[in-house]
Amino acid sequence: MEPLSHRGLPRLSWIDTLYSNFSYGADDYDGEGNEEQKGPPEGSETMPYIDESPTMSPQLSARSQGGGDSISPTPPEGLAPGVEAGKGLEMRKLVLSGFLASEEIYINQLEALLLPMKPLKATATTSQPVLTIQQIETIFYKIQDIYEIHKEFYDNLCPKVQQWDSQVTMGHLFQKLASQLGVYKAFVDNYKVALETAEKCSQSNNQFQKISEELKVKGPKDSKDSHTSVTMEALLYKPIDRVTRSTLVLHDLLKHTPVDHPDYPLLQDALRISQNFLSSINEDIDPRRTAVTTPKGETRQLVKDGFLVEVSEGSRKLRHVFLFTDVLLCAKLKKTSAGKHQQYDCKWYIPLADLVFPSPEESEASPQVHPFPDHELEDMKMKISALKSEIQKEKANKGQSRAIERLKKKMFENEFLLLLNSPTIPFRIHNRNGKSYLFLLSSDYERSEWREAIQKLQKKDLQAFVLSSVELQVLTGSCFKLRTVHNIPVTSNKDDDESPGLYGFLHVIVHSAKGFKQSANLYCTLEVDSFGYFVSKAKTRVFRDTAEPKWDEEFEIELEGSQSLRILCYEKCYDKTKVNKDNNEIVDKIMGKGQIQLDPQTVETKNWHTDVIEMNGIKVEFSMKFTSRDMSLKRTPSKKQTGVFGVKISVVTKRERSKVPYIVRQCVEEVEKRGIEEVGIYRISGVATDIQALKAVFDANNKDILLMLSDMDINAIAGTLKLYFRELPEPLLTDRLYPAFMEGIALSDPAAKENCMMHLLRSLPDPNLITFLFLLEHLKRVAEKEPINKMSLHNLATVFGPTLLRPSEVESKAHLTSAADIWSHDVMAQVQVLLYYLQHPPISFADLKRNTLYFSTDV
Repeated sequence: MEPLSHRGLPRLSWIDTLYSNFSYGADDYDGEGNEEQKGPPEGSETMPYIDESPTMSPQLSARSQGGGDSISPTPPEGLAPGVEAGKGLEMRKLVLSGFLASEEIYINQLEALLLPMKPLKATATTSQPVLTIQQIETIFYKIQDIYEIHKEFYDNLCPKVQQWDSQVTMGHLFQKLASQLGVYKAFVDNYKVALETAEKCSQSNNQFQKISEELKVKGPKDSKDSHTSVTMEALLYKPIDRVTRSTLVLHDLLKHTPVDHPDYPLLQDALRISQNFLSSINEDIDPRRTAVTTPKGETRQLVKDGFLVEVSEGSRKLRHVFLFTDVLLCAKLKKTSAGKHQQYDCKWYIPLADLVFPSPEESEASPQVHPFPDHELEDMKMKISALKSEIQKEKANKGQSRAIERLKKKMFENEFLLLLNSPTIPFRIHNRNGKSYLFLLSSDYERSEWREAIQKLQKKDLQAFVLSSVELQVLTGSCFKLRTVHNIPVTSNKDDDESPGLYGFLHVIVHSAKGFKQSANLYCTLEVDSFGYFVSKAKTRVFRDTAEPKWDEEFEIELEGSQSLRILCYEKCYDKTKVNKDNNEIVDKIMGKGQIQLDPQTVETKNWHTDVIEMNGIKVEFSMKFTSRDMSLKRTPSKKQTGVFGVKISVVTKRERSKVPYIVRQCVEEVEKRGIEEVGIYRISGVATDIQALKAVFDANNKDILLMLSDMDINAIAGTLKLYFRELPEPLLTDRLYPAFMEGIALSDPAAKENCMMHLLRSLPDPNLITFLFLLEHLKRVAEKEPINKMSLHNLATVFGPTLLRPSEVESKAHLTSAADIWSHDVMAQVQVLLYYLQHPPISFADLKRNTLYFSTDV
């Protein structure tokens, strides 16, 4: 149930007022926490914006046991696939029970608001009135009517829920409630005046101030708390908050109501009325945004700008950083009243003449930044993916544009948090006159770009200076007009006609490089963008003492909506005295860097596409081709009885007379022997030619396997193990059990989930189960070395989840509409399944088989 503690004015409606244009740009967020205003903006003439998004609060949604937001889908044409009618009707009862409980709280809140109205009216006609009749009617406008509507609704619905019958009908009650929503329109129109009047009366009358600061709200019938104290300001907000609730519960009710139930058409009609009502209110809002017109200075020019995450006072803030010809300025967008000009607020500036980069030794002395927990980043990705799917469904069903905008806004909020918390590479700058500043970047590429741009400007004859307050105001004011990067780099900011990026596997061969002026120890790294930031995905071996390295190494890189590939060329530093102890600081020297767009038409061919990328006079030759995720799902059953790749695991273990395939045991043993402390083990791609060589010797059962393993690069061995599981004719956790795993991981009750997930393991064939448990213990041991190898349980689950558990081709075609959907719909759930077992206390084969837990659903 909704807690009754005083929250002031919740953020939802006011943030919607400010951002109802939903441009999702730099103007909307500054990273100073997710909101600053807890009430209406000063000088705002707009009414509160009513949220139409189908997001249920915990007490309204039986699926929201965890307390987080859940998304109610557009009313389906029938029950969800695979949901029995009985279960759907039981869910109806759960949804209605939750709504009834919150309705009781709401009625108690309205009663508390009405309680002082009668004595106030009684004193209004005396010689010493607390308030005038006009003031009372303004503050309590329509509260009595709203109370009577909801009291009648509650009294009629309560017995129907308490004496539950699967055939019970209550659609007419919701239909009637929807038809009376006009009273809310009058309340909303008066709301701002009511608040202002209450505020003025509190300031001028101590008696009314005491009354308005502590209204007593009755607790629910079954609650231990008899009363809760709430302010009048908070209670006056309740009808605005409540006006969306009936719409939200209708989404959930329709989802769990069979189409042939007599309530279905009534609920549909109630939802239509409610949505039209909310739309009619929101159409009145038209915030206007205009740019600042301050002209730029005559000589000072903007060279580069962009969004960077600054660590300030121990927390991360998203800043817009501007590099001018003589000064670096760090700013955030000021929050202003609706309709006013928007401006940047300067946080600090450093004249380039005073800017220095700290040495590795100075960086070591700086406070270290702790990375954000992987599991929280994964949770954000899951929410983003779920919201993407909801948006696609709404578009496919030609849903209301406002509903889509609400979903996009929620997706932006989650993408913004991911962007804020994912970077780990430090970029430190120092003012020679005192203070140091720390930014966190996702890629060494960006750090190099900023550093090079600043150093290039510093070669000119620069003078130190101090800006007067007026000069600083003019410079900061010019930022809005001059900026070249307008939007935060998240997918929410893309236009609908922009490419969604590539989902699948990019195969890249790094051939060779030319143009080095002298011999050096050289290697390349490959980065691709993922969820708005760049991730390092592969690294070639170091080619020593040469000016013309020839790597000829192939890598397979997984893409998650990626649009760009970056290649960075480094000179390896072997001098241990120069090694920086800052874990994320790369001390190897960047010799060159370049970026290319991953054009789907160019990349999506079966043939290799060869290209050359130029970087600072250095030319790197590479080839690439792309395999979409839906193509990678196809598993061709092997007809061969020899070898191990592509052969059923039961056939291999029977032939070998082993419990776990020899290839799995040997690769695991080698990784644990010399790769368990390797940074990015299982995440960094091995060289494809090495992996193919290992595949060939395992298939041929060559006697030189052990010798070859001991000499092979450890990332190639890790890649061979992943390839073995990927090429199984069916995934290790089987096609048959896949739908049950997806249902089990979605259960909210911990006991039910435990029961289900253990039952599913027992349902696996013995060779699959024993191999899975063997791999599980290995991955746990790898994660124990996370401080060194940077591979947490979450990272390992992300790598192995989609390999061990994936839908069959039939399942994919039945439920998914695009390659992007394959990622957003299933991959996150696959990761969560493996993560569940990785986080579980040790599971033994014998204990699993001995336990006789009961699980009611047939697999």
